[in-house]
Amino acid sequence: MWHTSASRTNAVLNTIRGFNHGVRVSLLLIAGLLTCSVVPSDVARSQGTSPVARKWVGTWSTAPQLVETGNMPPSPGLTNNSLRQVVRVSIGGDTLRVRFSNEFSTSAVTMKSVQIAVSTGGSTINISTNRELKFGGSSEVTISAGAAVTSDPVAFGLKPRMDVAVTIYYGQTSATVTGHPGSRTTSYIVAGNTTTTTDFTGAVMTDHWYNINTIDVLTSSTAACVAILGNSITDGRGSTTNLQNRWPDVFSESLLKDSSTQQIGVLNQGIGGNCVLAGGLGPTGASRFYRDIVNQPGVRWAIVFEGVNDIGGVTSATAATTTANNLIAAYKQMIAKAHANNIRIYGGTIMPFKGNSYYNQYSEQCRISVNQWIRARSNFDGCIDFDLVMRSPLDTARIVSSYQNDGLHPDAAGHKTMGESVDLKLFAGADTTFQQRTDFESLWFEAERFVQAGSSFTIVSDASASNGKYTTVQAGIQSLTSPPAESVNLITIPFTVTRDSIYNVFARLNCPTYDEDSFWARMDDGEFASYNGLKTDGWAWTKLNSFPLTKGKHTLTIGYREDGACLDKLCITNDVAAPSGIGGTDPITLGINSTGTPNGYALEPNYPNPFNPSTHIRFSIAKTAQTSLRIYDVLGKEVTTLVDDSLQAGDYRVTWDGKDSNGIKVVSGTYLCRLTAGDHAISQKMILLK
Repeated sequence: MWHTSASRTNAVLNTIRGFNHGVRVSLLLIAGLLTCSVVPSDVARSQGTSPVARKWVGTWSTAPQLVETGNMPPSPGLTNNSLRQVVRVSIGGDTLRVRFSNEFSTSAVTMKSVQIAVSTGGSTINISTNRELKFGGSSEVTISAGAAVTSDPVAFGLKPRMDVAVTIYYGQTSATVTGHPGSRTTSYIVAGNTTTTTDFTGAVMTDHWYNINTIDVLTSSTAACVAILGNSITDGRGSTTNLQNRWPDVFSESLLKDSSTQQIGVLNQGIGGNCVLAGGLGPTGASRFYRDIVNQPGVRWAIVFEGVNDIGGVTSATAATTTANNLIAAYKQMIAKAHANNIRIYGGTIMPFKGNSYYNQYSEQCRISVNQWIRARSNFDGCIDFDLVMRSPLDTARIVSSYQNDGLHPDAAGHKTMGESVDLKLFAGADTTFQQRTDFESLWFEAERFVQAGSSFTIVSDASASNGKYTTVQAGIQSLTSPPAESVNLITIPFTVTRDSIYNVFARLNCPTYDEDSFWARMDDGEFASYNGLKTDGWAWTKLNSFPLTKGKHTLTIGYREDGACLDKLCITNDVAAPSGIGGTDPITLGINSTGTPNGYALEPNYPNPFNPSTHIRFSIAKTAQTSLRIYDVLGKEVTTLVDDSLQAGDYRVTWDGKDSNGIKVVSGTYLCRLTAGDHAISQKMILLK
């Protein structure tokens, strides 16, 4: 029997984490990570001493994206050639690992050999520091399309703010490339295998990064990092190529100079041309928040300094209000996600841009509204007021002229001012163990179970939909000026909330185009509102509206407007964060028997039985009826209500998780499950073994 070291285990966990982003890492690679080279904690064990508590912390990162045509690797290209890329880390340590991404490529990429060494400037390295990176003990690794790999840990004397060179000898590469175009750092391409060559003299030069993604360092358990979500300003537009003087670089240097913050790494996750909400270059800020911020090793703080590219498209008063509200909603979701992961999150105010094509009275109105929200004490955990620091005292809609590049981006001096303006007290000794909210309530509904017979809605089978089904309206049927008049053509969902709160309605939609993809919806007896322009990239959760609801029963009603949208599932929640994946479980799943409507009423024995912790309960009703399914203890006291709804004829399955409910302690023992449907009542015994 053998044991993995903490570092080996972390390497495996880091690789497995990739699955959260749809990254496919082979089991062979995961197993191989367990054979990684010896690191200091292993040595301590072999000598019978207790190793110092250590953990992985990000010291450098860049946000991967699909490389545009104009930024592709120049001739001779990457296939069967060597690429040397230089990066400057933030904090140091004696052991590191490197992550490589092929997330946006359409075919696999093979790296035959990868080396890391101290850079001595330009394309040269200190050859005595050169170390080979291995992957599951192998020098060669193939990264599948859409995947990423992390190297085995390797001993390396990494100093704070050190320049290191990562040299890759490629085999076959993809026609589409994953990388980071805005490197502001020169990379070097040489034909053939030259990974151990000291000087890449005569190399083809390009100011882009390809495939490299993150460098983590094994360091003190008290160390941490701050990850910055941003666009071109954070990415370094206006800074000096190869001088590493972007504002996050300046900020990193300030942290290192202060004894209370010198163990804090800085991860620059800026993407030039990036938007928070939609459009722009690279995945949106909202969609990449987990990948680039939450899932970074050792992250304790986040800075969100993004939104100007969304605001720059505003050309009307209505758009100004809508964009401001949508940005604020996205920020709220980021805050909720950060706090759920014990990350303290700060907002950076949007800097002025008068003099740039983005500027008009409406975009300025939008910027001011967003900044007011960012500055408010009850929103982000703190504000980094770049607007206040960088605006001209003579015209607050402009940045200071001496910092002005194009009216939007600061120059190198402006980056210096920004980086030095960040208050280090925000990162000194902050308690990031948040008191999590416990009053979230989320109700999930499969849309197809509310479709009435004879409706213009149809139910379609689709393996990618929740419960394998979704609803859509029949082709050619529209109701553009008002909702459908017939109740049979409406999806009516009764529900009950347990508290007074603002509830958000999210829908899991697949809308291929901006045209022919809209719904009508209303809450209770309110007016119907139209929800248009719902385009999504595949199945995605989209917020329809928010409603202040009082404790008790309510009704959500949805009608078709056009015939292009596919509706899978609905979530009504007082959580500001949008659901992910297929969301939670609808307490009732409908499946009509292949022989048609059930002939009678039935409550089947639950399965499994005995059970721990959950069991499935199936029942049938022969016709539409007010139906309840309740659990009672042996003394006849109600433990929980699983169903209390008007159900159509059909077969149903409900899951009970056997948890405490309504202040009643659920312990091992015998329970009674009772079904009532109209005048019919049936009971079954269940045994819970905890």
